[in-house]
Order: sequence, then structure tokens, then C-alpha cells
Amino acid sequence: MAAPTSNSSIKLGFVEEDTDLRLLSSHFFPSKVGGKPSWLCLDNIPSPENLQCSKCNGPTLLLVQVYAPVEIENRDDTFHRTVFIFACPNATCCTYGYNGNFRVLRSQLPVKNDFYSKDPPNESIGDNEDMDKYPHAGKFQTLCVVCGVKGTKKCSQCKKTYYCSKSHQVADWKAGHKKVCPEIRDDDTKKGAQQPSCNLLFKEFELVTEDEELKKGDSSSDNSRSEEERLAEYQQLMQSQRLQGPEGKFTEEELETTAVHETEDDQQFLKFKKRIEPEPDQVLRYCRGGEPLWISAYHKASAEEIPNCSCGAGRVFEFQVMPQLLNYLNLDRLGNSLDWGTLCVYTCKDSCAIGNKYTEEFLWKQDFQSER
Repeated sequence: MAAPTSNSSIKLGFVEEDTDLRLLSSHFFPSKVGGKPSWLCLDNIPSPENLQCSKCNGPTLLLVQVYAPVEIENRDDTFHRTVFIFACPNATCCTYGYNGNFRVLRSQLPVKNDFYSKDPPNESIGDNEDMDKYPHAGKFQTLCVVCGVKGTKKCSQCKKTYYCSKSHQVADWKAGHKKVCPEIRDDDTKKGAQQPSCNLLFKEFELVTEDEELKKGDSSSDNSRSEEERLAEYQQLMQSQRLQGPEGKFTEEELETTAVHETEDDQQFLKFKKRIEPEPDQVLRYCRGGEPLWISAYHKASAEEIPNCSCGAGRVFEFQVMPQLLNYLNLDRLGNSLDWGTLCVYTCKDSCAIGNKYTEEFLWKQDFQSER
């Protein structure tokens, strides 16, 4: 993903399904969906306790990371900059109007830092190339073999395989570590499994971007539509799987009544739908300092509801994750209740200096209206 800029233009993010996943490691400063985190700062990774779901206290998994450098006058510590979103995989923690099942982190580094060369990485990788030669967080601390966050617990038998939590240790044990543990224990050359043997992660993809291009005269306003046009568009809207009623059907009378008595929320959703129509596969919209594209007229974030950064500065909108991303995630074992209308990330307006550390930022989850 090309680095977004901090101007008012909007970058659209799309899932790239054919990328060599080796190019999504830390050394290449990727933007991506799922998999293990490709940490930017390779030291001082947050402890598992700082990445717990606020509802179940269980571990969260990487959902999205966005490589997003910003230019700030008289500073160079934002030359590299990545924002991470972690999500709890427990579907019961994903409830209407609640955002405590998500965690957001920011990391940034100057061009001259403790981990990477100042020269751009060479993306030509040989088929049998040893990826361990590149900088990665595993060279600086132990990592959970399942999810890639800091591993503070280790297998009591082989003493070489690390985990972030008991739940990931149990899952890995059941998925195959029980069988290989004695072999790892007795072989001094082995450091434990290098890949997760249990499939808990969100499916991994690269994120690529392009500028949003609006057609001349395109407008978010929809006041000129006739009742017939409203009805036709609303019928199409109601055919969406996400918005169907209990029986999956609506009568003509119900549709006509809804179209005539169109609510503010209906108008907002149609505005959302019209804006993304030219690029319906977009999974991310980036516009630091801009405004989100709200999916509903309800539960929008007000300025008073966005907390200041820990440094005391206010936060600005940076990017949003779109509901289309749900179509790409590996949700078979997570349950279909993991859901959102849009996830809006707000970060420190000053992108305050944090050194070789991670700092928490803020996420606002807007859901589809429950009565839809």
C-alpha cells in the first residue's frame, strides 16, 4: 500500500489477494489485513494485558494495520508510521454501540532508527530466501506463536514455545503442539514452532490504495429524486443481505410506505451507498483530518465524544474500515455476529513523539441501525 498523505484527498483501500505474503513482513512497511502483526517498532511491543478485549478480557487479533507516514514541520519521527487495529474474535463481545472489543495502537519512527536501514527495502525476494535475515520483532523479544504479540508465557514442557495467554496455549496444544513438544524439547537447535498450528487469525491480505475519483457533478445530496426513484433505490437497498427483515421479504406496500416516509437514517444510508457505488469493493477510506463517511444518521461521533490523546492534544479522524472487509475475513470459527457498519479511527492531531514505544489511539464503531 502506497503511503497515504495527510492532505484532504481521500485514498481508498482494497484487498489484494495475490500478494506474496512474505512482502507483508515488518521490513517492507506493509499495510495489510489479518495475519500476525508486522510490528513497526520492533522493541517494547505492548504487553498482552494492553491488548485485551475490554468485555471478555481475552486476547485480540490483528484486524488491520495501515502504514501512514505524516509530514510534520521540524520533526522527522513520523517518517515511518503505522496504525494497528486489533479486534476480539469472540462474537458475543461484538454488541450494538460498543467499541471495547477493539484496540488501536500507533507506532512511529524517524528515518534513522534502531531497526531499519534508511534505504528503501528491495522487494525482490528469491524463492528460497531466508526471511529471518530481515528485521523483525522476534529478534528483540519472545512472541506468541499463535498470534504474534508479545509472548509472556511459555510451554512448561519444551520451554521454547511462547504464548500471550492461556487460551492461545490451550488452542495450540490441541492443534498439534502436544505432538511436537517432546521433539522441540529434546532438540537444542529448535526454538519452537515458527508458524501457528491453530487457525485463529483473521485471513491475511495486502491493502493497496488508489485515489477516490468522483464524477463531475457527483453530489452526496439526493433531494432531487422522485418518489418512483426513491422506491426503486430503496427496493435495491432492501435486497442487501445485511438489511433484510426476519422473513427476508418486504411487500410492495411496505416498501412504498418506507420510501414515502423516508427517514433521516435512510437518507444517510443512501448517501453512503451512492458515494461508494463507483468502487463497491473498497474496504478502507483514508483522509487524515477529514470527515468519516457515516453509514447511519445515528450514533455519529461528536467532537466531545472523541477523547484527547494521552499527551493532551486533541484527536483527528484518520481513516475508516468499511463493512465490505467482513466479506474477506475468515469468520468460519468466529461466528457471523462479528459485525460493524464502519470503524472510524481517530489519532493524535500532533502525532506526538513516543520514541520506541506504542501508544493507544481511539476507535469509534458505528453500527447499522438495529431496526433495519
